[in-house]
Amino acid sequence: MLRHMRVLVLTLACAAALAAHAQNAAAPEPIDIPPGDLVTALDTLARQSGAQFVYSADELRGLRTAGAKGTMTAGDALERLLRGSGHTLRRDGSGAMVIVRDAAPPAPKTDTPAPILSDSATQRPVVELESVQVTGSRIPRAQIEGPAPITVITAEEIKANGFTTVPDVLRAMTQNGGETQSQQSASGADFSPGAQQVDLRGLGPNHTLVLVNGRRIADFPMPFKGRSNFTDISNIPLGMVERIEILTGSASAIYGSDAISGVVNFILKKKADGTTVDLRLGDTSRGGGESFNLSLSSGFGKERFHAIYGVELLSQRPLWAYEREVQDSTQDAPTARARIARRAFLRTNWYDEYLDPGASTCAGLAHLNDGSTYYALRPGWGVDGEDGYYCGSDASIGYGTMTSRRKGVNSYASLGYSFDNGIDWFADVQLGYHELSMFRDVTQWSFQAPDGNEEGYFHNQATGDVEYWQRQFSPEEMGGLDRGMIRNRQKTFSISTGLKGDFGTAWSWETALSHSQYQSTISWPQIVAARANALFLGPQLGVDEDGFPIFDADPERLYTPLTRADYDDIAARTTYTPKSRTDTLSLTLTNTELFAMPAGEAGFAGTLEVGDQAYDLHPDPLATQYYYYSWRDSDGSGSRDRWAAAGELRVPLLDSLSVSAAARYDQYRYDGHSIDKPTWSSGLEWRPFDSLLVRGSYGTAFRAPDLHYVFSGEGNLESSGSDYYRCRTEEPDVDIGDCSYSDEGVIVTRSGNRRLQPETSKAYTAGLVFSPAANLDFSLDYFDIDLRNQVQDLRIDGVLQDEASCRIGTRVDGTPVDPASPTCIDALARVRRSTDGGLYGVFVNPINIARERTSGIDFSTHYKLETALGLFRFNGNYTWVRRHESQQYTGDLVEDQFAVNSGFDIPRTKASASLSWEKNRWTTTVHGERLGRLPNSDSYSEAYDPEDGGSPWIGATYRYNASLQYRFSERAQISLAVTNLFDKMPPRDATATGYPYYDISWFDATGRQFYLQYTHRFGGKAL
Repeated sequence: MLRHMRVLVLTLACAAALAAHAQNAAAPEPIDIPPGDLVTALDTLARQSGAQFVYSADELRGLRTAGAKGTMTAGDALERLLRGSGHTLRRDGSGAMVIVRDAAPPAPKTDTPAPILSDSATQRPVVELESVQVTGSRIPRAQIEGPAPITVITAEEIKANGFTTVPDVLRAMTQNGGETQSQQSASGADFSPGAQQVDLRGLGPNHTLVLVNGRRIADFPMPFKGRSNFTDISNIPLGMVERIEILTGSASAIYGSDAISGVVNFILKKKADGTTVDLRLGDTSRGGGESFNLSLSSGFGKERFHAIYGVELLSQRPLWAYEREVQDSTQDAPTARARIARRAFLRTNWYDEYLDPGASTCAGLAHLNDGSTYYALRPGWGVDGEDGYYCGSDASIGYGTMTSRRKGVNSYASLGYSFDNGIDWFADVQLGYHELSMFRDVTQWSFQAPDGNEEGYFHNQATGDVEYWQRQFSPEEMGGLDRGMIRNRQKTFSISTGLKGDFGTAWSWETALSHSQYQSTISWPQIVAARANALFLGPQLGVDEDGFPIFDADPERLYTPLTRADYDDIAARTTYTPKSRTDTLSLTLTNTELFAMPAGEAGFAGTLEVGDQAYDLHPDPLATQYYYYSWRDSDGSGSRDRWAAAGELRVPLLDSLSVSAAARYDQYRYDGHSIDKPTWSSGLEWRPFDSLLVRGSYGTAFRAPDLHYVFSGEGNLESSGSDYYRCRTEEPDVDIGDCSYSDEGVIVTRSGNRRLQPETSKAYTAGLVFSPAANLDFSLDYFDIDLRNQVQDLRIDGVLQDEASCRIGTRVDGTPVDPASPTCIDALARVRRSTDGGLYGVFVNPINIARERTSGIDFSTHYKLETALGLFRFNGNYTWVRRHESQQYTGDLVEDQFAVNSGFDIPRTKASASLSWEKNRWTTTVHGERLGRLPNSDSYSEAYDPEDGGSPWIGATYRYNASLQYRFSERAQISLAVTNLFDKMPPRDATATGYPYYDISWFDATGRQFYLQYTHRFGGKAL
């Protein structure tokens, strides 16, 4: 802590030197507002300058302005805009800029003093002009709400609600209803270590378009779950975010491919308000996971040039599973059968019967795994059904990170210059460098044949039996846990630059070139199969008559701890250097007065785009062979180019009625293929009176197939699955979690598909926004998204479920299954079994499945109450999903993803609410989230049996955050945020027999976290 405080003092000293360059609220800055509607011009001024005004909407409606252009203060620009309008600028007692009618002739003098203009004294209704919300349209508009629902989260709300990372912010969104990977996900560690996703409407991360300042950024260079491309949101600098805008629903007509379930647009700071320094320290009440974050933002303006810049430094220590009692041991498992020790040293015969090593042998290994290795048993797994003995450890399962170690820096700059001819140059630049490390599990070994066969059986000449050996390497043998870390070094770079200007009376243009790239160097710890085989088994002596390889292997070799030299001889690191990029050249034309209507001017925007996208996994060449134990990966690289043309029109038909329409045509070309798709959308806004907006939208959308779905080469990966066929036929009365075949190793073979077609969707929304009072509003919107030809990898578990049902002829619940159905024919061909009938492998690949559809309701409300006790604010959000259905093939049954035994893990409801109080120097906020019920492990595994009793659900869960802020002065502020205020642990699930015994897609065992933040501003406005 003392070291961190020294950093703070040094940073403040440096920031003081920069304060001379800081830009305050009264400093001149480039202003460019074309002639036109006065309210629209005020809206544009607010966006360009960051200033706020108080005015009467009714009084200004229909008035026009000559515009304002040049370098000037916000006040000077406002006065220019108001010239000839019959209104003038006045500052009230608090310094706020208030727009009022020009002064009337002097009234007769009376003894009554003239009232002082203030917010409370003015007799006319006023509104406060907020930041423009532009996501979902390229036409500048003054209306805060439009035809499609948009959620806006400001930087102030992010801080008040206790969020410290971008994933935290988006996880709290009620529309973010999809199952994504946590930092302790084994799949995430294998395929996309350190990356995190957003999944609007539960349609998959690749169906949510993520933008920064309205422009695309490069995908994470490794695929999500080894399948699809996606955007990593963990590297977006939260300290530089001004606001986040979320549009849910189809938006391809505006943004092109990917915007099927919605758009998340991160708007970074565009205005320097002095020099601001933020220091945040974080810790957990249960220990571990300490964090440090330091950010600095500033800027300056000089005549025609202005610049805003910022830098963010962060450091996060790992949180280990063994630091939490709920998952530090196999004894945390919910059933006795799952509480057995991990099999650190295991030897079996051909019949999978455990061969007893003897208590003295295990005693010689007791120092391993931090002294937790002992003579363990598994009931019924010994020879002839006796207890099976082995050397195991309860605690070694806790060697994994729940939160990754992360160190990094983010930097951002926004630059601009105004030329004499009225043309402006702009540029936004982002740079990021991060080093992450995480620990998935200790390395391990069993016999792997040169052809990759991992059944592991061999003929042991020393004993005369067919045997299987399994070995897990302890931290003591590995040389410490750090040697088993997965490491990821990330470099991100984005730049958008261009020119913009005006021509004619109301036309504006912008041409921009954007480039974004993401490069990583990722390395995983591995065991070299051939070297480990030789160390434990010696040289192969041939093959016996049954086809088993012959070794003369003394069992003592298995139970001998490795020296550091021994381990180094069989260990290695496999290193990938993946990269991805995206480039776009665009030209945009806008006209807010294309033609006149009786109710106002029609607005238009047109766009031309040319772009290119590419990725390359650059794997270790040895990783694509059978060189490393249980690891044969696929290569993947490819590119595609595209062009698009789009137009958007907004027409006010009546004072109370406006319609909008957009159309776009996209063409993608790759590998000799061409995919082209037109999309369109329309919207309606009806305001029967000022306090009510009735709205609706309809749109079509599409998504070109992911690059990795198309270009992935064939590869194998190790996974696990339940052999439902053997469980249902050989152990029909045993719960799937306790079945002997419930956790079988599976070799998954996967390859891409170059014949994929684009996904398409149709979506509509209908709703209303009602403001019965100036300090109260509600919104209620219905959504429906119908996704066709969706590209997905077949789910391993689903294939194994289908294979079992097709072999047996019925599902678990007794529903008949036709073995000649398309699903059965396909499933039976995909599952590979060994000669004894055991499960060996599954082949999967991406396909265009028939359909996925979701619909439901979003509700939100905002309330503000000013009292003598202070200002109270309340925000509430609720999402209810009416249905979420999918169909794998045409002709198959439609699956209800909320049904029992559906195999899906999504909530039907999510809710969040925040209550804030402000008075004088104090501000406090309580934020709560409710996650609706989820399927338990049995239901998710499609193994729940109603006759066993109990519920197939995990009940709804609640989490709360709280924050307290105190302003020492106008320049200094301290805040304390507490997340998971009541230190809630994940809900217990009696059927979750797989480690860590809870649903890591939605929960973690981090517990209560504290964040202490100090903010200091030099120059600019008060905090």
